[in-house]
Amino acid sequence: MTAPVFLVEHFEAGGGRYVLDGAEGRHAVSVKRLRPGEDVVLTDGAGRWADCVVLDTEGKDRLIVSMGSVAEEPAEEPRITVVQALPKGDRGELAVETMTETGVDAIVPWAASRCITQWKGDRGLKALTKWRATAREAGKQSRRVRFPEVADAMTTKQVAALLAKADLAAVLHEDTELGTEPFATAGLPGSGEIVLVVGPEGGISPEEVALFTEAGAKMFHLGRTVLRTSTAGTVATALLLARTGRWS
Repeated sequence: MTAPVFLVEHFEAGGGRYVLDGAEGRHAVSVKRLRPGEDVVLTDGAGRWADCVVLDTEGKDRLIVSMGSVAEEPAEEPRITVVQALPKGDRGELAVETMTETGVDAIVPWAASRCITQWKGDRGLKALTKWRATAREAGKQSRRVRFPEVADAMTTKQVAALLAKADLAAVLHEDTELGTEPFATAGLPGSGEIVLVVGPEGGISPEEVALFTEAGAKMFHLGRTVLRTSTAGTVATALLLARTGRWS
């Protein structure tokens, strides 16, 4: 087993003795029941991390560790951003969880015209908070030290602007009669950013397709089957990670 990962707000520059407290310390002491001599990894979730060894515990929420030198994991390329249309119920958190475990770099919630779920007011803030918490917990569970960014929800026009800046702008569409290309053989950049759009259960509207195409996006299909919106982003991310060499 690889060492469990815990999130810290900041690192001491020289390492040494460190006390992990608060919610993370409570999880380490009371849930994980870590003991002296066990290995752990501390990270800020933004690429900085350190190998540590447990020295002792205090009470139910303080883990004392010996911290090694702090290292930084560089951002990988090409960067993969998935624009995820808002699914129903808890399928949004499911999509965020599995995309994070797979290795996506950024997730953008998208209020597509055919989304049944719409984020408005306090409900939208609460949903966004859940997505970010899910990405954080999935990042720790999958032993990542650079967690995906979860952006504020975007409108269709904002997504189009994001696509216009990408080195590869791809929209997944199940209707092969539109002239979509197989995503498995798409030409991929070796660096820069790939932005991938996953539509809602009701599909991407013709108006949205037109706007994204005008922004420079190409239409792709994943395969013969039609995937749920909460699944497609994870499958496409895995395909990209394998084809770009990031899983080598």
